[in-house]
Amino acid sequence: MAATDGERNPETGKLEFSVEVPFPSACEATVALRSLAPDAEPRKGGISKQLAVTGSTLSVRWSADEARILRVSVSSFLDHLALVTETMEMFGPPVSQ
Repeated sequence: MAATDGERNPETGKLEFSVEVPFPSACEATVALRSLAPDAEPRKGGISKQLAVTGSTLSVRWSADEARILRVSVSSFLDHLALVTETMEMFGPPVSQ
């Protein structure tokens, strides 16, 4: 898992953080995206999160007004990501349709 340090965007003044999570296949990355995408940020305003899949890599980018809000969102996402990956490991790779 690769991550960039949180840094403030000089144009927007917001803190930004991103993480890239490699999966064994594009199908598994898409399953993870679909499992994690419905989780909208609980607090409206102050933070945004974008998820995307490129090849077999899930990319997530946050933008937040405050470090505390960013930290809570990233921590919650990583908890959910761990649950998704553990579930995928337990049930095996997705079946092609």
